[in-house]
Amino acid sequence: MATNVLIIGDIVGKLGRRTVASVLPTLREQRSIDLVIANGENAAGGRGMTAESLDELKRAGIDVFTSGNHIWAKRDFYPVLNDESQPVIRPLNYPRGVPGRGVYRNSGVAVINVIGRTFMGDAVDCPFRAVDEALRELDAGAVVIVDVHAEATSEKITMGHYLDGRVSAVVGTHTHVPTADARVLPKGTAYVTDLGMVGARDSVLGMEYEPVLERFLTQLPNRWDPVKTGPAVFNSVFVQIGDDGRATSIERIDCEVAG
Repeated sequence: MATNVLIIGDIVGKLGRRTVASVLPTLREQRSIDLVIANGENAAGGRGMTAESLDELKRAGIDVFTSGNHIWAKRDFYPVLNDESQPVIRPLNYPRGVPGRGVYRNSGVAVINVIGRTFMGDAVDCPFRAVDEALRELDAGAVVIVDVHAEATSEKITMGHYLDGRVSAVVGTHTHVPTADARVLPKGTAYVTDLGMVGARDSVLGMEYEPVLERFLTQLPNRWDPVKTGPAVFNSVFVQIGDDGRATSIERIDCEVAG
């Protein structure tokens, strides 16, 4: 019997959270979805998470949350990362001793989160070796989803081929722009370079346009806030996985909704 998994792109701010709540319940029922995974690192004010935003998205129907470099933006959230009863993980390949964990496990399902090194500006451990280490502790045939939070498409594509046949799916996050390369790789791993986002359609990656333009024109630091109203996009992929842990199909599910 197939396991139906929906994997949602980076959720940006309040508009992103509202969009998830409006789209996900119906989609989950229509597609008989067993597991919903989403990247939540931008869910609270466009940068980081809070306990309140986590609870809101859990009520909307998300089962597991991955993250990335922005998960550290709100220190009040660190105790939640350390609470293993909470279904939220941070990139596995940060140095030992940082809050949280990089692998979620529950009933034959594992979700692994790693961050890339190219153009990311963080001194992190090798994501390829980190995934290798995590996989040694998992049972054969388990449903294993890997979120590669990375800037460079080449790094994400390489990870997809590296893990082909060893995990159920490899999905990219971080750039907020959905890519058109969703496919099942030759050995049975579903792959997409970037899931996209859930946030304002008329924006710069979910953020207000004017401050971003000002940064490019002046090179001076400023504040970016997410767009709060207007049409929103919902970007995701739907993956079907067989009893052997290999993907049988992957399909983009993208839609626009009124804000």
